[in-house]
Amino acid sequence: MTGDLSPIDKAKFVAAKRAVDFVEDGMRVGLGTGSTAAWMVRCLGEMVREDGLKIRGVPTSTRTAALAREVGIEVISLDEARWLDLTIDGADEFDADLNLIKGGGGALLQEKIVATASDQMIVIADVGKEVESLGAFPLPIEVIPFGWQTSKALVEDMLISMDVLGRSVTLRMNGDSPFVTDEGNHILDLHLNRIGNARQLAMVLNQVPGVVENGLFIDICDIVIVGYGDGRVETRDINEGTVETDRLDFIESENLFADLD
Repeated sequence: MTGDLSPIDKAKFVAAKRAVDFVEDGMRVGLGTGSTAAWMVRCLGEMVREDGLKIRGVPTSTRTAALAREVGIEVISLDEARWLDLTIDGADEFDADLNLIKGGGGALLQEKIVATASDQMIVIADVGKEVESLGAFPLPIEVIPFGWQTSKALVEDMLISMDVLGRSVTLRMNGDSPFVTDEGNHILDLHLNRIGNARQLAMVLNQVPGVVENGLFIDICDIVIVGYGDGRVETRDINEGTVETDRLDFIESENLFADLD
């Protein structure tokens, strides 16, 4: 089954497979959103069904919640969990300091709340997500629908004084209608090309009226697990200052790969 996967999907799979090694019995685990996180949820589900792993998962979106239930993971709310042992999620970009851009899937608000309510955050990504400077991927910000055009104009004006290369701001669409997040908000995508000072930009963006949250995750991620298409996987721990390299063999598993997009 894995022989049919593209190199990128293989990279995502090995990163997810390595990440679930950090999950222990009894943990409360934040479950990320996106294509790479879906591999992780599937891997955890297999461990629950076949190894008897007992965990409770807090999903970061309705679609992750549906997948978690489908594969047999007990799903609870963050309010029920109160605090999490670990969150595993993907990223659209990450740099050498493990700062991230997230929100390509539109779940950045719940993802950031869950990640910051965790003892540890692990990001899983294929090697193509690593960048020298954040910003090539459009930076998402979540805004309330009321007055979103005013919020957009204020953000565009604010960007003039920021250390960025581009200042185009677009409303994310879902067909002919604005994209709507799980919280009923809209997403503005900021096409910045390069972000010179991500920490400053993150703070300033959240001061704009109507902006609920931005997709810059600064000083939140502890470990990045980078997958490669040939099965290599690299674990980078920012707190320990360590880098470990391994190679995972692909093992056929109908339960794991069935119905995966």
